[in-house]
Amino acid sequence: MNARITLLGHATVKLTLPDGRVLIIDPWLTDNPACPDELKTPDRCDMILLTHGHADHVGDVERLVKAHDPWVVANFDLCAVFQKRTGGERYRPMNTGGTQTIDGVRISLTQAFHSSGVDFGDGMIYGGMPNGLVVGFEGLAPLYHAGDTDVFSDMHLIARLFAPKIALLPIGDHFTMGAKGAALAAEMLGANSIIPIHYKTFPVLAQSADAFVDALLVPLRSTVIVPEVGQELGWTFEGVAV
Repeated sequence: MNARITLLGHATVKLTLPDGRVLIIDPWLTDNPACPDELKTPDRCDMILLTHGHADHVGDVERLVKAHDPWVVANFDLCAVFQKRTGGERYRPMNTGGTQTIDGVRISLTQAFHSSGVDFGDGMIYGGMPNGLVVGFEGLAPLYHAGDTDVFSDMHLIARLFAPKIALLPIGDHFTMGAKGAALAAEMLGANSIIPIHYKTFPVLAQSADAFVDALLVPLRSTVIVPEVGQELGWTFEGVAV
């Protein structure tokens, strides 16, 4: 089986490993207007990776934990919040700057400039510092999901430390960086494949990736891949194969 990257709408991304295991980053499916009905109930979820605690990134954590009992990887505080609600022993907390390997999957948490909290209907609970994350697996290109963030100069360090060949960058503005900031982020990261996320979901966000592409340096425009929700992209050693 070939490794695949599938955008499930907004910032939710499904990663399928060569052995068939499924990792879901920031699962928001049930109430996600950008996620088609046929994608809202995954038939497999072996690991959940979280960047931060807002509802549009963690909305289906409890449902997937109960249905599939996956590993859950996030910052220490966010893991504590969900483990208290769901129980179980498959939480693997970490923190910014740390790396851990679970069943051959290497996960690193990077910084992000945003906020983080979880509201279960009775007030906001602190969700720890927001993060980006880098996913590594033998034979596949390192993949960086920036989470919700503004551009920051230490993306140069992410490039030096992890050399991501694939970068998923929020471009929607208002809650994250917009077109110009994301274009600068792409320049600093130097990835072979750039996938824009966190846009078009709500009216307040950018409604297309056009301004982002226009803001990029001309040589970088060919690295941008704008998949349809549900479209499967090949995940290779070099980056993304369409």
